[in-house]
Amino acid sequence: MVQIPKQQPAPDPAPTAPSPPSDPEPQDAAQRVPHSVPTSADVARLAGVSRATVSYVLNNTSAVRISEPTRHRVREAAKELGYVPHAAARSLRAGHTRMVLMPTPQIPVGPLFSRFFSELQWALSRFDYTVVQYGSLGLTGEEAARAWAELRPVAVLAPDATALGARGVSVLKRSGAKAVFTLGPQRAEGAHALLMDQRLVGRSAAEHLLARGRRRIGVVVPDEPGLEPFSRPRLDGVRAAVRGTGDGEVTELPLGYGEDSAARLAGRWRALGLDAVFAYNDEYAMLLMRALQDEGLRVPDDTAVVGADDLMLGRLLRPRLSSVRIELPSGRGLAELVDRVVREPGARPEVHDVLGASVVHRESS
Repeated sequence: MVQIPKQQPAPDPAPTAPSPPSDPEPQDAAQRVPHSVPTSADVARLAGVSRATVSYVLNNTSAVRISEPTRHRVREAAKELGYVPHAAARSLRAGHTRMVLMPTPQIPVGPLFSRFFSELQWALSRFDYTVVQYGSLGLTGEEAARAWAELRPVAVLAPDATALGARGVSVLKRSGAKAVFTLGPQRAEGAHALLMDQRLVGRSAAEHLLARGRRRIGVVVPDEPGLEPFSRPRLDGVRAAVRGTGDGEVTELPLGYGEDSAARLAGRWRALGLDAVFAYNDEYAMLLMRALQDEGLRVPDDTAVVGADDLMLGRLLRPRLSSVRIELPSGRGLAELVDRVVREPGARPEVHDVLGASVVHRESS
């Protein structure tokens, strides 16, 4: 007889470590499952409209009439999905973007022009343009124009007409730019010109000094590179004003932006025999005026001093600084001009004188 061995009791299972508590379910499903980039088709489905309607609404197309409730529904759907129109795709369809390109100036700009550029950017954004500042340092002429054209801007505001030239304007237009503007003292063939004639600044300063009885006028010409497009025309403006009187003389005064340079110039001031100075701008005027005072010269008794830009700091000096107040166009007015030219690209190039100048007389002159 075969004996069946007794079944041994199964050993107790080995103890196991307790499972860590599971994280609570995220409230937002978007946190749980990664989504692909939303498309205009997704917006159309959520809003219950066609993709064409989505395009019309989000591109602010005015040629198609769409009710305000539909526009609101499309915008809310796009906001909920996090949809943003694809600028590159839009530019491929249109042949250009809604981009206004502003190449950075090759010369340093002060607070006055910085405020002007900021106001212009804000105003252009109100017309649904995207303003892009392009750092093109070292590029000039056709080479710079080709670099700008790669971005397919609808408009370009170039700061240097002489560097851009007619060939550069042609390159930009062939790439689809509907409006090319130059800002500065000169114009480029084929471009709209916003002329800022710096001679007016120098002439205003000289006429003020001549009217105050000054006849031996020094004109500061900064040593710093890149300022020549401003400093040389201002010097020319002073010379033209003095020639017009037939009674006076002008002395060019190279000056570096530093206390040592100002002290050296002030040290030979008596030998120069000058009774007035137009110091290029307020910063150079303040630098030189301090050096003249350190040399024991009285302002304005011995030498009258005039700056330019009418900075707040100049009003805090003693004596308070006389200055040429430069008047620039409003950003909104210029943005309206850019928008009009973009909508009417076949119009003949326009020339606008946009710089004004007047002297604010204070104790230094």
